Amino acid sequence: MTIPYEKYHGAGNEFIIIDANEFVPDRSELARQVCDRTDGVGADGVLFLALEDQYSPPRVIMTLVQPDGSNAAMCGNGARCAAHWAGKRAGADTVMIDTQAGTYRADIDDSNVTIEMGVPSMAPVQVPVAGDEPMVDQRVGEFEVTAVNTGVPHAVIFVDDVAAVDVERVAPEIRHADVFPEGANVTFASPDEYGGFDQRTFERGVEGETQACGTGAVAIAVAAHYHGQLDSDGPVEIHPPGGDLEITLDETGATTLHGPVEWEYDGQLGSAPAPRRLDARREA
Repeated sequence: MTIPYEKYHGAGNEFIIIDANEFVPDRSELARQVCDRTDGVGADGVLFLALEDQYSPPRVIMTLVQPDGSNAAMCGNGARCAAHWAGKRAGADTVMIDTQAGTYRADIDDSNVTIEMGVPSMAPVQVPVAGDEPMVDQRVGEFEVTAVNTGVPHAVIFVDDVAAVDVERVAPEIRHADVFPEGANVTFASPDEYGGFDQRTFERGVEGETQACGTGAVAIAVAAHYHGQLDSDGPVEIHPPGGDLEITLDETGATTLHGPVEWEYDGQLGSAPAPRRLDARREA
């Protein structure tokens, strides 16, 4: 028995997409094996997607299983890839994405997808963080941290130059700090000369740095707005290593995430005795 999949990326954030109707006995084990960049396909997570195209706009139920086998409630770039996948199948340029963090509208324009990300929160109970007050510039490890939930918790850290940060060394201490009872993604940001920010993110569940992180990009914009670091009310350009993302914040605090999505190729996974890549068909 084989399992068909598609590989997508959003600004370099890579995902394996599998139709949720496919029989997968152990989704966590499959994700651990196929996300492995040495022995597997290599990805930042596996998206199991169930399309419900009887609705208008069509809906897609998204479950993200991360490389360590855990589930994440939300993933901005993953949701944008899910929207592109669903829109292609339903022949629609707008879809609704049902996630564990809520339902979000996504609009598809060729290879670009914009998704509504709701109103992020800095409330301690919602991030969550230990304590009764929002975490703003609180010392954790070597850095001052501002905590934001954008569907998942982020520890946002502003530095002079993200390229100078040894992310793999310093982020794990913050990711596992006692102040984050559910752990946190660790996102570093440095301002650029055009009013935007460069980004690097160490992702919880990936347990390493990724080429892009959509919820992290939104968290940067929210934290920068809180600190009065945004030059205007217009879109905020965020630059992770894998590409460019654009964040908007309206007067209510609602946010959107915009950026490129690319389908890479189709492939087949063997399901027993362990999932493995059998072949892949690359097409323009």
